Amino acid sequence: MRGKVPLRMRILAALSPAPDWDSITPAQVIEYREALHRKRSSALVGLVTGRPDRGARITTHALELPGRRLDVRVYQPEQGGSGLPLIIAFHGGGFITGTPDQDDWLLSHVAANCPAVVASVDYRLAPEHPVPAAVDDAYEATDRLVAEAARWGADPARTVVLGSSAGATLAALTSIRAAELGTPLHAQVLINPQLDWTDSVFQFPSFTENADAPTATPANCRAVKRIAIPASFDPRTISPLRHDNLAGLPPALIQSAGLDTLEDQAPAFAERLRQAGVDVTLTRYPRATHAFLSMSGVVPAAHPARAEILTFLRSQLLEHSDAAAR
Repeated sequence: MRGKVPLRMRILAALSPAPDWDSITPAQVIEYREALHRKRSSALVGLVTGRPDRGARITTHALELPGRRLDVRVYQPEQGGSGLPLIIAFHGGGFITGTPDQDDWLLSHVAANCPAVVASVDYRLAPEHPVPAAVDDAYEATDRLVAEAARWGADPARTVVLGSSAGATLAALTSIRAAELGTPLHAQVLINPQLDWTDSVFQFPSFTENADAPTATPANCRAVKRIAIPASFDPRTISPLRHDNLAGLPPALIQSAGLDTLEDQAPAFAERLRQAGVDVTLTRYPRATHAFLSMSGVVPAAHPARAEILTFLRSQLLEHSDAAAR
């Protein structure tokens, strides 16, 4: 390990043993996911994930897309307002688990204190919906949310994408697509990002050096690739790190976790963005584990990381507002 896992995280890992990822079947993934959903209403989970900010109102709405309906969890400042920035968020979970409410602590705080309208997309998951279903959902949901920004009191000209882990894959891919379409987004926030879905992910030094990490273990990473990505699918197409052209992307804040098997992908992507002329802030939190911003109650690094995200968003969005005013 590249450091020592926080005590509360070690206790949580001991009390919540992971499934056997090397042998888990698609049906067992679904059962495991449903068990996680049932646990989310317990008081213990609230202590782990952190409580939502009381300054934000949280509602769930249906988002109609071609041939399907997705839920979107919307966070709005209690004091209301119009023309607020629109932040589109994507949760983590390796495309096989996860729900928007796991990020309530972070996203409600951003909504209340930026202030902004935050919309977290409950995209489809494997094994029922293997890749590229989640990517298609991210693209189409972003288009719809931007088109309907006024519905939430948001300004489509100030749209930001934010994601953690696999959600950072979706945020980065959405930024790339927007730039290719000539409608670039305003900023992107990538938290302990998964940016390479090829087998090269297993060659990064952090994959072996942090092999004893309590989250995103090597076995979990192997299972995610096996279950979420069909054998016939080219994983390079969903790997931002392997994308040929990164020019024209919006400024990026990338936060890496020092105790994460995926850590080395963050500086590798930051370097590629810089080479493409993109403004990048890369911050390493040495005592953070993977998914640390969804576990603020057990990983202290979540608090300064959340403060950094808010500062970054305010600076980017205020700069845009000042430029528009001039």
